[in-house]
Parts: sequence; structure tokens; C-alpha cells
Amino acid sequence: MTIELTEFLHQLINNPALAITVLLTLGVIFVNGWTDAPNAIATCISTRSLGPRAAIIMAAIFNFFGVLVMTLFNATVAQTIYNMVDFGGNSHNALVSLCAALFAIVLWATAAWWFGIPTSESHALIAGITGAAIAVQGGLEGINPDEWVKVIYGLFLSVFMGFILGWIIVKLIEFIFRGFNRRKTTVFFQYAQVFGSAGMAFMHGAQDGQKFMGVFLLGVFLAQGNTDVSQFSIPIWLILLCSLVMALGTSVGGYRIIKAVGMDMVKLEKYQGFSADLAAAISLFFASIFGLPVSTTHTKTTSIMGVGAAKRLSNVNWGVVKDMVGAWILTFPGCGLIGYLMAKLFLRLF
Repeated sequence: MTIELTEFLHQLINNPALAITVLLTLGVIFVNGWTDAPNAIATCISTRSLGPRAAIIMAAIFNFFGVLVMTLFNATVAQTIYNMVDFGGNSHNALVSLCAALFAIVLWATAAWWFGIPTSESHALIAGITGAAIAVQGGLEGINPDEWVKVIYGLFLSVFMGFILGWIIVKLIEFIFRGFNRRKTTVFFQYAQVFGSAGMAFMHGAQDGQKFMGVFLLGVFLAQGNTDVSQFSIPIWLILLCSLVMALGTSVGGYRIIKAVGMDMVKLEKYQGFSADLAAAISLFFASIFGLPVSTTHTKTTSIMGVGAAKRLSNVNWGVVKDMVGAWILTFPGCGLIGYLMAKLFLRLF
């Protein structure tokens, strides 16, 4: 099932519930581009391979192409997110609960940005809609375990693959370039890091763009009264809309998160920054191919940890890592609880 642009615009004008749902969904996509995408460019800014303004523009462009190209190639991540929860057969209550979940995600993401904590908007999304589904269904019937288990797989993949690949790639680069002139390799890796950050931004769009398009279509179908749609195709106009909104969010910045990820956690040289970007981009690519909704934040930060630890463990600021891990652990119960409470409140009000 899908929806044409003309049909969507007609329904948007005549259905206030759909208009609110779309506004909230686009708000979440914007916040994702604002607070999550900066992780992609944190390393190239911290190593001074690119200035902040140029890096943000580059990230916005490659986020756009990541959403566009990878969704046309493989949309399984969107299908996973769409089918992960069941809001029940009452389309009105389901739509109200989804709106509550989206509102909870914006609250959580904005608070994380304020404190400069690079939390995962992907996991906030998953936790928020799960909490809302449990609220509207009155129990765990709102969760589809076959799809939810992919989130667990993705969590472990993003953490372990990012760290291990970061460690391996930086060791390999050090071995290959051990006899080269240091000044020449620095120039080479300055350009290589720009390439690596562009790839990371591309894969961020590929992963996170699909997640939010899945939720967008869920809201559209619920607003139409359809609660039993299990398969869908993503229209081109939606790919363009979501990628543009994410790119706009990225262009706003996110300097606090860039500082926390790219400067405070590990002091990186240019070849190390390239290694971290390459490791994270490869991890995200394989997750996207297999339809696993992974966290771009977790993948990038653990790849940086792996790069830093390859030199020596003391290179990593484990105090900053501890704060990040604490925020990651809190995201599922915290955002899930907020989603649950917001759903209960919204169901009473609406």
C-alpha cells in the first residue's frame, strides 16, 4: 500500500488529526537532523579537516542523498519499524497514542541536546512508540517480538562492530603507512576524512531516514482508519520530504554534541578520525542491508572508542564514555515511560 502526493495533500487539508500527526513526525525528523546527525561530522571538525559550517552543509547534503538512495535500494529498515508495534484496532486511539509517542521523543531529544549528551534518537523513537503501544493496548500485546528482536540485534551490532572495526581499521592504517612521510600522510588523511565523514552522513540518512518514514506512513494509514496495513511502498515524494527536513535540521547545527563526541571523548589525529568514520559507515551499511534498525550515535561513538583504545586505553576519556553509556541505558526505560505516560494523558484529553 502507498499514498500519492495529491491524495495526501487532499487528506491533509481535510483531516486535522493527520495534519497534527504529520507536523509531529516532521518535528521528530527535524530534531533528529539537529541532534543526531552532528555525530557524523564530529570527528572531521575536531581534527580540523573541515570547518563547522562547511561540515554541517556537507552533512545536510549527504543526509539527503542517504535517505534518497538507500530507501530506493532497500527499505527493510522502514518495514521493521512500521511493524514493530501494534496500536490495536481502534484507529482513533492508535493515532492519539502515536502522536503522544512523537511528542515524547521531541521532549527527550531536546533535553539531550540541551545537556550536550549524544543520545540515540533511533532508540528514543523505538522506546517512545513502544511505550505508547503498551499504554493503548494495556499490556505487552502492543509489541511484535519478531520485529523487536531486530532492535536488540542492532544494539549489539552497533556497539561491538563499531568498536572492533574502529580498532582493526586504525591498526591496519598505521601498519600500511608506517614508512611514509608524516606531513604527506597528514594532508592525505585530511581529504580522506572529509570523504569518510561524507560517507558517515550518507549512512546516517540511510538508517534514520527510513525509521522515520516508517512512522510517517504509520500515522498516515492510521489517520485514514487503516489499522491492518502490514506491507507498503515508500513514495518518492515522501523520501524527498523527509530527507529535506532532516537536512534542514542538520543545517541548524548541534555544536554541543559535536564537542562531546569529537573533542571530549578522545583526542584524534586525522588518520584516526578517518578510521572511526570508515568503521562506523561500514557498520551502518551492513545493518541497513539486513534491515536492522541500529543507532548511528552508538555506532559512531563506539568506533571512536575503538580507535582511541587501539593506541592505549588511557587515550579514551572514560568519564565521558560513562556519561554517554548512562544516557544510552536510560533512553529505553526513560523515553518508553514518557511515551507511555503521554499516551495515557493524550487518550484522556482526546
